[in-house]
Amino acid sequence: MKKDIKIPEVSNVFIAAVKEYNEEFKCDDWNTYIINAKEIPIEMILIVSKGYDETKGIETAVLRHKIEKLPANSFAKIELLQNEVLKLTNFFNVTFFEGNKMFDKKYVFKKGIIKEGNLRQIPMLNKRGILIK
Repeated sequence: MKKDIKIPEVSNVFIAAVKEYNEEFKCDDWNTYIINAKEIPIEMILIVSKGYDETKGIETAVLRHKIEKLPANSFAKIELLQNEVLKLTNFFNVTFFEGNKMFDKKYVFKKGIIKEGNLRQIPMLNKRGILIK
């Protein structure tokens, strides 16, 4: 039964962690974004995120986000990553519909990857960050 369920491979949808200056609090923050680099919109996007460190037995609370529709070639902010969470492995499980098909993918920022030295220009955001494909 399980073998009969076919979930298509996700392409052109990414998660990025971006370091941005917060004008209100006068500090740098790490924010995560979902990027739809497709030529068509995606809909009913559900994002489940969690941080963990298996060796130390540490887990964060599970956070859930919903985005009704993300237009083609656009992006949306997901959440702020607190400094304590940057030391953990962080995953974002993304489920969405493209047309009548459901897609699902797990994006993982491995422990220690979210740091200044790994920043690269992300053209669609026009900001520097870390992109997970």
